[in-house]
Amino acid sequence: MKKKQLRLLLPLCILLLCCLAGILCFFRSRAQETFLQLSELNETAKEEKDTAVNPYFDLSVPTYITRLQDTYFLVDCYHDEIICSDSLSRPLNEWDVMTDEISRGHTIASDGEVYLADDTENHRILVFEKEDGKFLHTQTFSDIGVRPHYIVYDEKTRCFYVLSSMTGELYVFTREKDSTRMALKDVRSIEKLNGIYVRSFTIMGDEIYFVSGNSTIIRARLKDLKILEEYPVPPEIAGMVQLTKIQDYFYITVSTDADFNQDYATFIRTKDLHSLASGDYEDIYSYFIGGGTPYYITSFDGHYYLTEHRLPGHSVWQFDVEDNEIVNVIPVY
Repeated sequence: MKKKQLRLLLPLCILLLCCLAGILCFFRSRAQETFLQLSELNETAKEEKDTAVNPYFDLSVPTYITRLQDTYFLVDCYHDEIICSDSLSRPLNEWDVMTDEISRGHTIASDGEVYLADDTENHRILVFEKEDGKFLHTQTFSDIGVRPHYIVYDEKTRCFYVLSSMTGELYVFTREKDSTRMALKDVRSIEKLNGIYVRSFTIMGDEIYFVSGNSTIIRARLKDLKILEEYPVPPEIAGMVQLTKIQDYFYITVSTDADFNQDYATFIRTKDLHSLASGDYEDIYSYFIGGGTPYYITSFDGHYYLTEHRLPGHSVWQFDVEDNEIVNVIPVY
């Protein structure tokens, strides 16, 4: 009797196991379908030539400086390259070229495993991995909006966020589990920014701020870009580059006025974004001589850094903020 029961149960067990395997495969495939797109692999990455030394002695419209892990990176926009170094004290012509495959690139970000850089005029995102001291271009995302302009890695959500500067679209990238393969997870958008030039965004907790391109700063929810509040700004500071919070102030770099005139370029700060509309803000560009066009602000090694252009001999600044006072302003390059 027992043998007969076992013979009857065996097919049933096999059927149950097959069903379970099918269910697991179904949910695994559904999980994979949450990615909108996987990166294009660069099969020739390891065949690339040895690292080149930067051929330039100066910078041509530097946009972004940062430290990622143990390496410093500088995006030299009009030289169409990203250069890197183990020290900020090296002359520019002693930095290495991470990549010269970009056209008017602006930023670079990393999660510690991969490095994402925007290739602005080619509407691409390039993915790099470090191997034996070399940065290899291993993956690419093509057709990413119009002029992708700014990249941030957010530790909280473990995602890279990339702004298409002309369409109001925010592209969300993530790594596949236990892999360096990158995937496009989501594309979020703010319709009223479509066709408006927006140079950057700032993530603060669960919220995101877009600098004015349509004469207002927009505060939205990060998860779906639902607009929470707008802060009107006057025409003379409408062409903002970046907004960042340092202690009690919002620091804002301005590239142009509403008509794209760089003569209005400046660096301002305010404690209350609502006060911008009435012109109630402090112009702080005199701390950095002034007269150029300030761009992105970053923070690393216990200091803040500012890139700027149009002012020969002063392309990168280092500064500190102590008790809301700007101190120790030093030209780096």
